[in-house]
Amino acid sequence: MDKVAVEEYVDRAAALLGLTLDPEYRPGVVANFERTAAIAELVLSFELPDTVEAAPVFRP
Repeated sequence: MDKVAVEEYVDRAAALLGLTLDPEYRPGVVANFERTAAIAELVLSFELPDTVEAAPVFRP
């Protein structure tokens, strides 16, 4: 997701939620969504074998 798409996503998501983003904080919100998108892209790029089953309970 490029920066323009992230900015558009942030603006539209805020509008859908009825949130008003203070212009002072908008760049920080966009930066956090860019980081989140980068992390998601890394996770989604990892292919799992068909034999892997989801764990029903997470125990750290």
